[in-house]
Amino acid sequence: MRLLETSEILNLVEYEKVREARRRELIELKRPRRVPVGRYLSFVFENRETVWFQIQEMVRAERIVDEAKIAEEVEVYNGLLPRPGELAATMLIEITDASQIKPVLDKLLGIDTRDYVRLTVGPHVVVGDFETGHSDEERGKLAAVHFVRFALPPEARRIFLAADAALVVEHPNERARTVLGEETKRSLLKDLA
Repeated sequence: MRLLETSEILNLVEYEKVREARRRELIELKRPRRVPVGRYLSFVFENRETVWFQIQEMVRAERIVDEAKIAEEVEVYNGLLPRPGELAATMLIEITDASQIKPVLDKLLGIDTRDYVRLTVGPHVVVGDFETGHSDEERGKLAAVHFVRFALPPEARRIFLAADAALVVEHPNERARTVLGEETKRSLLKDLA
C-alpha cells in the first residue's frame, strides 16, 4: 500500500470545507472494516483512507499548521498502513461501564502477547503481531488501544475471498471467534493487493 505524503494533507481551511462529506464516506468505508470479537474487542482494519482521515483529524484537533509537524504526523501514521501481504488493524478494548474499565483491562492483561489473537484463513493460522509498548504485564498495565498486523502467507492471500476467514481470540479470560462476512473480506482483499 502506497504511503501517504504530506502533500495529500489538506490545510485547516480546505479540510473544513470537505470534512463532513469525508466523515460520512469514512463511516461507510469503516462499516465492513470494523469487526467485533467477543464482549469487549473490536478490530478496525486500516487503509490509506482511514489513516488519511486520522491525520486530518489530528491536524484539525491540534490546529497544526507547521509543515514539518504535519510531516511528522504523516510519518507516524504511515506506520499504521498494512505492508505488502498484510492486514493491519487497530484493536480497541471497548468498555462502556466506567466502573468496569480497570477490572476488564486487568482480566485482558497480556492479550497483545503470545498467540492469543489470530486470523484464520481456511487452514492457515496467522498470529497477530502487536506493536509493543501498549501493555506491561509486570506492572499490571494494559492500554485500551492496540495496533496489530496479520502477515498472510501467499496461499492464504490467494484463497482469502473464497475461504472461511475469522478473527479468533483465545486469551485465558476471553475466548471468542468472529467469522468475516463477504463484504468485509472484499474490502480487506483490496489491502492485500
